[in-house]
Amino acid sequence: MFENLVSAAEQLRTEAANTQKMMDALTDQSLSQAVTTNHRTLGRMAWHIVVCIPEMMNMVGLNIQSVGKDDPIPLSAAEIADGYRKASGEFLAQLAANWTDATLQEEDALYGETWKRGKTLMVLMLHEIHHRGQMTVLMRQAGLKVPGVYGPSKEEWTHYGAPAPEL
Repeated sequence: MFENLVSAAEQLRTEAANTQKMMDALTDQSLSQAVTTNHRTLGRMAWHIVVCIPEMMNMVGLNIQSVGKDDPIPLSAAEIADGYRKASGEFLAQLAANWTDATLQEEDALYGETWKRGKTLMVLMLHEIHHRGQMTVLMRQAGLKVPGVYGPSKEEWTHYGAPAPEL
């Protein structure tokens, strides 16, 4: 759980930048990639990350309007990436303008439980990271280069003058 707004915002900004790299790497052709039938496509997974920002944050006192929680999945990768850019940017701006360290201790009813807002921010971030990991598998299946997030991806090792990790 986050207990300090400055450190929370810093970590959320870092993870938003990491997610934006993933969103920007998508192509229109890759959006239909699914691990198997009856599972989310890459486009649906990416859009789910986007719409969870207004879904969760609007329940805890912020008012994200750039993207709606029920907005349909865009047909282009650029629109999904732009939707994430707008929603995450608006979220971070509203967080900085409207919350304090004390706000992180306030409680809200979410998903049948009571969460402190510091926990809600952590859950939103971890939920995004979880789905971002799923996206990497679908991106590889779709033939996309996966951007490095917590270090270089397989394709990026050569930029560091090192061989890719052994398979």
